[in-house]
Amino acid sequence: PVAYRAMPRIETEMKLDFKDVLFRPKRSSLSSRAQVSVERPITFKNSKQTWSGVPIIAANMDTIGTFEV
Repeated sequence: PVAYRAMPRIETEMKLDFKDVLFRPKRSSLSSRAQVSVERPITFKNSKQTWSGVPIIAANMDTIGTFEV
């Protein structure tokens, strides 16, 4: 028997890069950046355990930095 490979799916929706997005700052009632907390509680789906901390997510940023990639 001959094994056939499925055709790859072509994604047509728009993709955004880091240089395509601009974050606009807003006014805040905080008097100092030291008042900001980025700690978040996270509950895991399967184990139902809760973790509280600062979530860090790695991202490929080939357009950020000083060296050619």
